[in-house]
Amino acid sequence: MSLNWDHPQPYILELSPAAGDIDGLDHTNNAVYVQWCEKAGWAHSEALGLSLADYRRLDRAMAIRRSEYDYILPTAAGEALLLGTWLYATDGKLNMERRFQLVRASDGVTVMRGRWELICIEISTGRARRMPAEFCDGYLPAVVAATS
Repeated sequence: MSLNWDHPQPYILELSPAAGDIDGLDHTNNAVYVQWCEKAGWAHSEALGLSLADYRRLDRAMAIRRSEYDYILPTAAGEALLLGTWLYATDGKLNMERRFQLVRASDGVTVMRGRWELICIEISTGRARRMPAEFCDGYLPAVVAATS
C-alpha cells in the first residue's frame, strides 16, 4: 500500500497509542497528538544535525509562535500510526513553518494534520533574533517546496 503523504519525503515516526493515551471517549486524547508532534519535531531537528544542546550553545531556538491541529478521525490503543513531518516554508531569517500528518498504517488514511509557525528566538531573552548560520545550514536544505 502506498501512503498519500501531503508532501514528499517526510521524516517519519512510528507510533502506537498506549492505554494511558486513551481518554474517556475511548480514543487517543488530542493532547497526545500534540506531544507526538513535539517528539517528531525534535527527532527531525536532531536528524538534521540540530539538538537541544546546539540550541543552548547557540542561545537560539525555533519556538512555536502558533500551532494548529485538525483532528480528522479517532485512533485507538495499539493502532499502528505513522507521523510524518516536514519543514515547509521559511524566510531564511526569522520564520519557519513545520507541518505534520498522522496516518493510520493499516489503510493509509490521514487521521490528523498539524501546522506550526516557528520563530527564531534568543533563548536568554526570549526576543526574536535572526537564525544563526548553523540553523540555515541544517534546516533550509530540508524545506519542501510550498504547494498548498
